[in-house]
Amino acid sequence: MSERSERTGGAAAQPHRREGATGKTLRFRFDGREYAGLEGDTLASALLANGVRAVASSIKLGRPRGVYAAGCEEPNALVQIEEPFPEPMLTATTVELYDGLVATGLPGQGRLADRPDPARYDAVHAHCDVLVVGAGPAGIAAAGVAARAGARVILADERPEPGGSLLGTAETLDGAPGREWAAGEAAALAALPEVRVLRRTTVLGHYDDNYVIAVERRTNHLGAQAPANVARERVWRIRARRVVLATGGHERFVAFAGNDLPGVMLAGAARTYANHYRVLPGSRAVVFTTNDSAYAAALDLAGAGVEIAAIADVRQAPGETWAARCAERGIEVLTGHVVTAAMGEGEVSSVEVAPRPEAQGSGGQAREIPADLLLVSGGWTPVVHLFSQAGGTLRYDEELGAFTPGETRQAVEAAGFARGVRTLRECLEDGAEAGRRALAAAGFAVPAETTPPAETTLPAADEEPVAAPSEHVWLVESGDYGTHFVDLQRDVTVAEVLRATGAGLSSVEHVKRYTTAGTAHDQGKTSGLLTGGVVAHALGVDVAELGTTTFRAPYTPVSFAALAGRDRGPLHDPVRVTAMHEWHVARGALFENVGQWKRPWYYPRQGEGPGEDMEAAVLRECQAAREDVAAMDASTLGKIDVVGPDAAVLLDRLYTNMMSTLKVGSIRYGVMCRPDGMVFDDGTVIRLADDRFLVTTTTGNAAAVLDWMEEWLQTEWPELRVHCTSVTEQWATVALVGPRSREVLARLAPGLAVDNDSFPFMTWRDAEVAGIEARVCRISFSGELAYEINVSSWYGLALWEAVMASGEVTPYGTETMHVLRAEKGFPIVGQDTDGTVTPQDLGMEWIVSKKKADFVGKRSFARADTSRPDRKHLVGLLPEDPGVLLPEGAHLVDTSALPEPPVPTLGFVTSSYRSAALGRTFALALVSGGRERIGERLYAPVGADLVPVTVTSHVLYDPEGARRDG
Repeated sequence: MSERSERTGGAAAQPHRREGATGKTLRFRFDGREYAGLEGDTLASALLANGVRAVASSIKLGRPRGVYAAGCEEPNALVQIEEPFPEPMLTATTVELYDGLVATGLPGQGRLADRPDPARYDAVHAHCDVLVVGAGPAGIAAAGVAARAGARVILADERPEPGGSLLGTAETLDGAPGREWAAGEAAALAALPEVRVLRRTTVLGHYDDNYVIAVERRTNHLGAQAPANVARERVWRIRARRVVLATGGHERFVAFAGNDLPGVMLAGAARTYANHYRVLPGSRAVVFTTNDSAYAAALDLAGAGVEIAAIADVRQAPGETWAARCAERGIEVLTGHVVTAAMGEGEVSSVEVAPRPEAQGSGGQAREIPADLLLVSGGWTPVVHLFSQAGGTLRYDEELGAFTPGETRQAVEAAGFARGVRTLRECLEDGAEAGRRALAAAGFAVPAETTPPAETTLPAADEEPVAAPSEHVWLVESGDYGTHFVDLQRDVTVAEVLRATGAGLSSVEHVKRYTTAGTAHDQGKTSGLLTGGVVAHALGVDVAELGTTTFRAPYTPVSFAALAGRDRGPLHDPVRVTAMHEWHVARGALFENVGQWKRPWYYPRQGEGPGEDMEAAVLRECQAAREDVAAMDASTLGKIDVVGPDAAVLLDRLYTNMMSTLKVGSIRYGVMCRPDGMVFDDGTVIRLADDRFLVTTTTGNAAAVLDWMEEWLQTEWPELRVHCTSVTEQWATVALVGPRSREVLARLAPGLAVDNDSFPFMTWRDAEVAGIEARVCRISFSGELAYEINVSSWYGLALWEAVMASGEVTPYGTETMHVLRAEKGFPIVGQDTDGTVTPQDLGMEWIVSKKKADFVGKRSFARADTSRPDRKHLVGLLPEDPGVLLPEGAHLVDTSALPEPPVPTLGFVTSSYRSAALGRTFALALVSGGRERIGERLYAPVGADLVPVTVTSHVLYDPEGARRDG
């Protein structure tokens, strides 16, 4: 290929590309076919240049859909990028073309990638005096005024180049094409030291105190050529003193039969394709409009070579200047007319135009006009999403037929068309004025008012046409509304909206949820106000009375990868391992994720044959703990150092039982509750000194408990002199369990008196264990004689190896721990509780102090609800078939045959195991009125069977506690 054809893109291969289009040729593939486009294209413009009309299909009806818009408001053309990395649910109108792009059209939903995304994503924080959102005429004017006064300015725009609406028109400023003027102004701004111009950056959300979130697409447009060391997307977290919203507007369509066919397009979008991308979206067009803006589009397209067959204007009196210009070009203007249907097989081939019913007296019949393009303009809607998110109120503009910004308590300005300003010259002046207001509010000296930011002209005349009032038409009336679409992506028709209002719904929010209109990727940018208009028409009320649906962030879809940034993989959820981890790995342990920790789950023995499965390994480990001696790595339990003169006061307030009476050298088990009286966490409290305690927590709740303590200290009891510090990683802990544990400990710590009288239950001693300084606690989570040996984590492996070398000590994992504790009825918070369980429900009335004046949750125990006899209690379950293992989560009923739904449930299984000590299976469950049901038969639906079970006490093994002391 010659250099010239390489630079021009081989226009002959793109039959709908205008002459004179320049740019490097880019090769891409869509739906399995090879195409060529030009540098600067979007995927949508490149497809249109190649004559591709149907890009996707609709989600419910499977109807073919084509390109409808030219920006983020696109409701139809959803695609999936396949190469270089799969990314679903993108709009073809915002995907920048790059060499080697591979994409497919989507039926309203995509496919997630089956491999990790190799790209980098990051986030930055920024501060500025003035943030301007939108680099159109008003935004550039506002940023220019603020920047030249010395303010720190950020100008953010979602497009690759500045200009906004100027990119799609033939208007000139200061004698230059609008596109060139915008590029020059943006370059001048970017050269200023306190200005940052962010291109390809969409502001997604506007929050309290002008906290704004934006996403910059940095390398998406480069495809496989993207540098590996540059983040693909960047999240900007911006705090601005003042915000100027120059966000422009979206054109909306009208509901008529077949308004979803490929070839139906917004008039402003067609103008953009013709002027900006040098692409003709059709060869013969009909224009359907309710306002003047479509005339400019029609004239631009006519000048580009598109035959304009007719303009159907719903108004009886359009702007005289526009009508005269159309007459000069030989374009027929049909006033008082509507398009009743777009027709064709798979795409537009003709358009039916007819007088409006109220204009029938003027004569004229419906006629069919051959055309492959139908341009629609139902009016323009200001983009008020961010203004509304910021807490601003909206008011209905009767002339515009749309909602515009009203009042706001935040430091926010709206400028240009975003607040309903119509003409280019007025937008420039309004933007400059918004910049001045933002400067003044930010405390800067405001420059004297100067001449307009630029002189504007239209190419066809010295003066702008005098505007004629718009007429607000939402739908073309018909006897059948089955193909009058109001939301193209959701396949919502006028018929469905009428069904909703016919069902009694009168709120636009309710209709939205009934029909799903406005809930797709475009969030109703083109359909939201149209849906409201149809609802108003159906109810016979004014649109202003209905209001709008709620505008929520994000403004446009954002990838989860961008939101995650570098917070993914090990950086999102770091893998934490104990000091003994490598030993566990070397011995073939399988691991369970508990919080962020890798905990040994069980240790299958590998011998000849397949080796032990989980059931066999756990039964063996349980038997060792009950009959001999076993050891577990318990280092992951949360440990919090609580120090200060008021440490005991804090713990008394947080725990349900008394901690201040605990003697130095002693340990007490405790439960924390939330203010509603429900169990939050449990663990032990070790008193190290008068003013120092070591609190242990469950592994997964360690951070939450520390946050809980800090929340109360910082917000409710700041007068308490207490410091709380996490010391989980500073200690390695070995739990030594079983009848022979005292014997093993005596050999490891010859200087420690380990008899029961010298070292009673729930006390601790400092000693040397295996030559290592240690704190030894007599605590048991198994019901057996047990010790927890704590050493500095540096010596954790040495201690573990010494324990393992001391005799026939069996290592056991978390699954065995669960079986042992469940046999004793010890609950695990988060497994045997679900946020609705009190200590009393767990059979732990004894742990709720009656002596303390107050503690967190105390008042809730006096509520009638917490003492209902039908509350769910923790109980044991014994399947009548001792070999049946109930699935955890199984529901419980009291009938041997299930009644017709809904089936009342008495509770559910929380833990279920096979027990070596009991010689059978058993379970724990939360059952309504459970303690009063002991001895009763209940049933657990498991698949098609009802498994009979007997309710028993939740303490199934050694209820007297005789084994605890050896």
